[in-house]
Amino acid sequence: MTVKSIRRAYQVIKTALHYGLDELIPSKLKPWYFRLLRWSFFWLTNQHKDKVGGERLKLAMQELGPVYIKFGQMLSTRRDLLSDEWAEELAMLQDRVPPFDSAIARQQIEAELGAPIETYFDNFDDTPLASASISQVHTATLKSNGANVVLKVLRPNVEEKVHADLQLMSQSAQFLETLLGHGNRLRPAEVVEDYRTTIEGELNLKLEALNAIKLRNNFIDSGALYIPFMYEEFCFTRLIVMERIYGIPVSDKAALEAQGTNLKLLAERGVELFFTQVFRDNFFHADMHPGNIFVSTEHPEDPFYIGLDCGIMGTLTEQDKRYLAENFLAFFNRDYHCIAQLYIESGWVSADTDVPAFEQAIKVVCEPMFNKPLDEISFGHVLLELFRTARRFDMVVQPQLVLLEKTLLYIEGLGRQLYPQLDLWKTAKPFLEDWMAEQMGPIGMAKKMKKQFPYWADKLPELPELVYDNLKMGKNFVNSQNQLLDRYLKQQQKAHKSNYLLITSAVLVICGTILFAQNATLWASYGSVGIGGILWILGWRSRPKNRKF
Repeated sequence: MTVKSIRRAYQVIKTALHYGLDELIPSKLKPWYFRLLRWSFFWLTNQHKDKVGGERLKLAMQELGPVYIKFGQMLSTRRDLLSDEWAEELAMLQDRVPPFDSAIARQQIEAELGAPIETYFDNFDDTPLASASISQVHTATLKSNGANVVLKVLRPNVEEKVHADLQLMSQSAQFLETLLGHGNRLRPAEVVEDYRTTIEGELNLKLEALNAIKLRNNFIDSGALYIPFMYEEFCFTRLIVMERIYGIPVSDKAALEAQGTNLKLLAERGVELFFTQVFRDNFFHADMHPGNIFVSTEHPEDPFYIGLDCGIMGTLTEQDKRYLAENFLAFFNRDYHCIAQLYIESGWVSADTDVPAFEQAIKVVCEPMFNKPLDEISFGHVLLELFRTARRFDMVVQPQLVLLEKTLLYIEGLGRQLYPQLDLWKTAKPFLEDWMAEQMGPIGMAKKMKKQFPYWADKLPELPELVYDNLKMGKNFVNSQNQLLDRYLKQQQKAHKSNYLLITSAVLVICGTILFAQNATLWASYGSVGIGGILWILGWRSRPKNRKF
């Protein structure tokens, strides 16, 4: 480890001990070496004994900075691992980061452009429009057409800082994994790896630009979602340039009400957007917290969303999509056996799972939810409870499913904040049923055939030759099988002949014995002949085939 890494490690340990995070680990899980390590930092004591555990963890992450703040935000969505109280504390983390020097921002931008800012832009504003943990945003005017744009640039040396913190997190998680045992419920190593995948994707702004372009094209004719235009010629790994948008933050309900926004329609469109992204496009925005969503000020009676920050996107396999849709439909039909079977068929839990026990566990968790009106049932919490229950049966939740769960919780929370009476089931059920009908019915079959048509069209000229080769192979196979059958029949004939001779010999022996019993004299005269015959027969059967007599 470098001197800088050692200093950072000490800073992390100091912050953790000042907030008494070590005290949150049960005593029975603290081996002697852990207590010895804690004693070696005896001067670092808990300064926040009056606060509960979840709040102490939240404050510690705030103090440690952007990477830990974003980690806390991600952790807050893992309600399959944390209690609701802890998750709600971490959900309050706000990524408020002071801006870095605008002179450095200029240097970073010009290094990516390979030219002075004034070559391509006018009216560059040195005061940042926004500042986040990974990047900073400045406004300008595009010189070529006068369009208002924003320039998003990564913070200086942010990659080095993120990777250093990730390494420390990973080492700490491995230590905690050893401390808690590999069968523990928290699975810290898995959580850190999920986070690594997420945050490393945000370090590549070029990838964010490509994601935004794809999402924009998916909704280019939509009246529900607008994604800002990306100027691809100015998009690089550490810099992107996009259209500047003007809207109201979705969390500012007072401003939305003041302009007469149809909040019911807006809330329902949020749910429809989620299911459209997941099931129609299989490409969904997985970081849809309120800071990334705005509402247009145009025609508030028919409002639409504006989406930003496409650094984290999710996809599902075709199987996962189908199983997910069937899961929701089975839940609202109270078909818990179907849910258990779906989890096994999908491979989310082992095929050796005790189905009746799993079904009963699902029923115990889900049945109480139906004591609420349908418009109060949360899809996100249904999925959360199903994952949490499946964890007891050794389910390994895939990262894309975690992203989906997090996004669904965001969308639901946002929808009910805008319109508390939002009935998610009423909005989503027709969509899911139509989608399932398309997948399983004639339309779905036609789409699959259309998708496979280029492959079969390419193979069609080869078809006669393939048929001929297969027929030839089949004929050769039949001939070889006939030869084997003939050989087998010949062997059977020989075996029957040998058996016949043995039976005959046995009969002669029996007859000889009977005769001996009746007349010893007669046996003396004929017995020698019978015995000689038997010996001759046995000798004939056992003689080598190539021997001549």
